[in-house]
Amino acid sequence: MPLSRILVPVDFSERSMGAARYAEALHDVFASCLTLLHVLPPPHYEFGAMELAGSVLEEQFRNRAELASKDLENFMAEELPAPHTQRIVREGDPAGVIVALAHESGAGLIVMPTHGYGPFRRFILGSVTAKVLHDADCPVWTGVHMETPSSHAVHFRQVTAAIDLGSQSERTLMWAARFAQDAGARLALVHAMPSVPGRALPSPEGRPSDSGDADFRARAEAGVRQEIAELQQRIATDAPLHVQSGDPARTVCDIASDLESDLLVIGRGSAAGVFGRLRANAYSIIRQSRCPVVSV
Repeated sequence: MPLSRILVPVDFSERSMGAARYAEALHDVFASCLTLLHVLPPPHYEFGAMELAGSVLEEQFRNRAELASKDLENFMAEELPAPHTQRIVREGDPAGVIVALAHESGAGLIVMPTHGYGPFRRFILGSVTAKVLHDADCPVWTGVHMETPSSHAVHFRQVTAAIDLGSQSERTLMWAARFAQDAGARLALVHAMPSVPGRALPSPEGRPSDSGDADFRARAEAGVRQEIAELQQRIATDAPLHVQSGDPARTVCDIASDLESDLLVIGRGSAAGVFGRLRANAYSIIRQSRCPVVSV
């Protein structure tokens, strides 16, 4: 979990300012070097509908680039001073530039908001964020509440990791455990089991009984707990585990909320079996979570 370098895309919105405040808090804990990135769309994106000569178009775009550079230099200049903050303006497709720079600079984390707006923002994931989540190799820190914190209000006391027993589970747990250890936070694990009915058995009176269903759930949960215990043993962790049946996204977010989590860690790239499928629910978890989500 290298957090020596963190990339923060900036579009000068309130939400990107919130993301920068989280990055500032991460710098305070991990002594990270921050890179603030603003991406300018190519000229034909910005001025495509205007009939301008080539030289005029170039001048308009050059002026826009100079203004963006000045805006980026002034963006949270006091909170994020030069010794640990680099500021870059680049041209191109925003998601592609963000992913490319993260790879080029060796960033261990991308911190960016979801850019959902209005009362229905929990159902919205911005197209740029969605592309970055899909394409980035490094973990991505995002969430719908990026605009809420002030620099002194960000703290990391409770980290919760959602484990789906897919191929990404070990990496997810390793990242969460290392973060919690270095930040001095508590760690908890959550696993959401689907509501899969078992085979109903007849009761002594001949009527159907739910004991078969209860036995099935008990056996399934025991198997899950055993597998996660073996995973924790390999990672050398002993975090409390919460197993609950229900819709994966809602279950994970509800338990994280009950634990008053400051950070929820999920496995973005895992392809789980019947006991989880967090990959299919990653976007829903990000939209519903009351705390930031790191997708590993």
